[in-house]
Amino acid sequence: MVVGQSVKRVDAIDKVTGRARYTDDLADKSALIVKIYHSTIAHGMVKSIDKSAAEQIPGVVKVITCFDVPNRPFPTAGHPWSMDPHHQDVADRLLLNTHVRYYGDDVAVVIAEDEVAAAQGVRALKVEYEEFPFVLDPQEAMKDGAPLIHDEFKNNILAHTGYEVGNYEEAILEPGLVKIEGWYETPIVQHCHIENHICYAEEQNGKIVIVSSTQIPHIVRRICGQALGLPWGSVRLIKPYIGGGFGNKQDALYEPLCGYCCQQVGGRLAKLDVSREETFVSNRVRHAIRYHIITYARPDGRFVARRMEAFSNQGGYASHGHGIVAKGASAFKQIYVDDKATKVDAYTIFTNTPASGAMRAYGIPQVSFAIESSVEDAAKVLGIDSLKLRQMNMMPVGYKDDFSKNVNYFDSLNQCIAKGKAYIDYERKHAEYANQTGPIRRGVGMAIFWYNTAVWPIALEASSCRMVMNQDGSVQLHIAETEIGQGADTVFAQMVADTVGIPFEKVHVVSTQDTDTTPFGTSAYASRQTYVAGFAIQNIGTQLKNKILNYGSYLTGKPVDTLDLVDGILIEKSTKEQLMPLDELATTALYSLDQAEQFSAEGTTQIKSNAYSFGCGFVEVEVDIPMCKVTLLKMINVHDCGRLINPQLAEAQVHGGMSMAIGYGMGEQLLFDPKTGKPLNNNLLDYKLCTMMDHPDLKAEFVENFEPTSPFGTKALGEPPACPGAPAIRNAILNATGVPINQTPMTPHVLFARFKEEGLL
Repeated sequence: MVVGQSVKRVDAIDKVTGRARYTDDLADKSALIVKIYHSTIAHGMVKSIDKSAAEQIPGVVKVITCFDVPNRPFPTAGHPWSMDPHHQDVADRLLLNTHVRYYGDDVAVVIAEDEVAAAQGVRALKVEYEEFPFVLDPQEAMKDGAPLIHDEFKNNILAHTGYEVGNYEEAILEPGLVKIEGWYETPIVQHCHIENHICYAEEQNGKIVIVSSTQIPHIVRRICGQALGLPWGSVRLIKPYIGGGFGNKQDALYEPLCGYCCQQVGGRLAKLDVSREETFVSNRVRHAIRYHIITYARPDGRFVARRMEAFSNQGGYASHGHGIVAKGASAFKQIYVDDKATKVDAYTIFTNTPASGAMRAYGIPQVSFAIESSVEDAAKVLGIDSLKLRQMNMMPVGYKDDFSKNVNYFDSLNQCIAKGKAYIDYERKHAEYANQTGPIRRGVGMAIFWYNTAVWPIALEASSCRMVMNQDGSVQLHIAETEIGQGADTVFAQMVADTVGIPFEKVHVVSTQDTDTTPFGTSAYASRQTYVAGFAIQNIGTQLKNKILNYGSYLTGKPVDTLDLVDGILIEKSTKEQLMPLDELATTALYSLDQAEQFSAEGTTQIKSNAYSFGCGFVEVEVDIPMCKVTLLKMINVHDCGRLINPQLAEAQVHGGMSMAIGYGMGEQLLFDPKTGKPLNNNLLDYKLCTMMDHPDLKAEFVENFEPTSPFGTKALGEPPACPGAPAIRNAILNATGVPINQTPMTPHVLFARFKEEGLL
């Protein structure tokens, strides 16, 4: 069995030697270059564009403005298509925009023979605007009289949902309750993947062929069809190796525009490669969300009733929209279970900031910071150990969610907590650090996390795959779930090997997804890859194995139910006698003059289940109060993601999530000029991305509880580790200093203001 082993990544050699080919490596050097002119105001209408000077520049082939593109709105979110019009994504994008809604909106493009001419052409455009008032804060945007960003959305509210479990107003009347209240806030951040978004397009055989660094090739094909007014099958989308995405590439970014540019130059090859500055602002960002949480608890610590209001900054366009804050709202009532009532209202609001989209963990890092900070604050008010307070109120074993039907089968949280607190020596240090004095202090903090696996029943969950056996007994796997750097192809190969009964080395994963040849799937997001694809791989792998065994029965004359395929050898189950190597069987089948057959299997498996993933994070920090500096000393993430398919890859995933949590917790924030709406730090010099200097040794531990709904016992892994880090750091600072920091990032500027306010400076 290769599942459960830390086998070497199937793409390791290509990537470390530089042989791996990414989108830019594949584009022919003859490609025309597309450059975008971005708006220089935060809100307004384009009145005119003088393109005459740009058109005179040698090498400029064509200039396309917002006045030239079709008025055909389309959505961009990487969501499965819904047959219910009411559940379809908001179609509020045009290829280029006359009504600009943030500083950096797409207004015009220059297509040229080379980079220099294209850049010169963009600089030569003269654009006249009618400027409108703008608004950057979501709660300000909700007020009557605020600038309206989309006419059809009153008070700029894209969506508002809420729920109430029990009767909140009655519950809070219970005598003797203690009220704890706080506001918590997370900022706009960007994904900062290594490879910027890039795509190129040309016409071939009556199709628009687009090669793109995207997480979601089949979904982007559909969106391009909608945007270009083409049948979806008239678009071919190819995804090669991709240099990271983290959710930014779970949107159709510039593929539709690139396809349109190709059409406008007679089908010639056109390449659109955005700069880092453009990626920061004109791709997607993480939703900044502000939370108001009220907790009513009994003096013994039991939560009786809680109330949360959430205000999510959507930016200028809908993109993934309300799903992010709505997922956080769902987490609020599940990670902790109130005795009597829970009430939530969540709002998603348009502002004149960059469009917010999917980002690793899809709203849970934001709500985790708020929830875990509020629980720590409640513990301080109640005078109860915060760890014990969590254990008293967190989701119990046997809990079942009425909507998703998810069940908590195991005592995962307590199992994870036990490992984390032992590593950090939490109980001793938490007590020891509680009442320190002096300029340099230490603290420990922790946070727990909850995460769903995949998106059922919110949206479609299905996976299709194809397996084809070669003459030598090896197997080609074609699957739509995409490798985006996380190691998915390796895990898929391991699952195929065990299902079919062949050596791991005999599985060849076709890593390039091509919508003309790859079976349909919705690809990489929502920590769905291993869980969802596992169903399809098990189903199709079993079909393929059965075909092989039937042919083996024909060749050997033995009943099929007495045969098995183990490590690429046809055997008799009862005696373990080796009857025939698979390569001989496969070759015989293909070239038989009596009964020729190629072994292949293909199909779609729909998944109508979900699974809870749990864990926790613990940190130890040192706080230099005069310098307003926090140094991370120790950090551990403990995760129950079910059975580990590849422990080494799992550990790497967790380390990446922990690193990302450090970044958004302590440094990352995209800033805007309040007078102009202009981004102030849209580059890696001014945007504080954490480095190795900001990291302690990262420790990853696991609890392996075999998930009963999963064919391989696995569940969400890639996204959850990004959730507990920031609140654990916040709570460690509180333990060290007694000062609660209710916003991220917890930079020296923020610490200075709070330390001064609390009298430490």
